[in-house]
Amino acid sequence: MRYFRKIVGERLYLSPFNADDTEIYTKWAEWMNDKTLNDHYGGHHNLVSLASAKKTLEELKGYRFAMVLLEGDILIGHISLHDIDHLNRNAFLGIFIGEATHRGKGYGTEAIRLVLGYGFKTLNLNNIMLSVHADNNAAIACYKKAGFREAGRRREWVFKDGKYFDKIYMDILAREFG
Repeated sequence: MRYFRKIVGERLYLSPFNADDTEIYTKWAEWMNDKTLNDHYGGHHNLVSLASAKKTLEELKGYRFAMVLLEGDILIGHISLHDIDHLNRNAFLGIFIGEATHRGKGYGTEAIRLVLGYGFKTLNLNNIMLSVHADNNAAIACYKKAGFREAGRRREWVFKDGKYFDKIYMDILAREFG
């Protein structure tokens, strides 16, 4: 796959997401079958094949980007602005980093800041929201570091491994982004 440096940061760049690329849907299927990753994204009960990964990726809407390291052009994840409401100027953010070796290194915060800049400055959005499971402490810390604040929660919304967890909604406004 050839990636395009659409939005460039210090250590990574965001490339337009191409679901036709075999590498992307192969990596997606691999990542979506990882229990640790799926426990945080609500897909712990799903089985993802190459065919289902490709179908899912082809049906995705919104502004979707591959997260690629500048050094070596290594695909590490996916970030998106989706469910965009241009009239009310809001959207949802989704992100994941596939390989455990790339987590906890600040790549998520960097990618979020890049996509927030795109959302607020290019797409003219005012509010960008996301949701996260309350037990995903690393993601919550990342989102706070990027400027998100808790906006609300659904109590005992997620059931996994015999326990209930809250689903937390976080958002950031254009005027809070700096």
